[in-house]
Amino acid sequence: MEKEKTKKIVKAKTKTKKVVKSHGKVVTFLMDVKKEMGKVRWPNRKEMTTYSIATIVFVIFFALFFSLNDIILSGIKMVLK
Repeated sequence: MEKEKTKKIVKAKTKTKKVVKSHGKVVTFLMDVKKEMGKVRWPNRKEMTTYSIATIVFVIFFALFFSLNDIILSGIKMVLK
């Protein structure tokens, strides 16, 4: 009877240690993430505006490029039918 209680207590302690270890790993990970985020050089307002405009221009350019290709290839396909 006492052996069973001892086994249950040992199992409970082992589970608790595993939970604490995994909890500790998560906390360590989050602390490391915070430390790394502090090293990041964030863009200022002027740089952010420049990057945003460049991104929008490229998206519009490629949208037009692929749309025109699609229209031209569809036209060629219709002519060849």
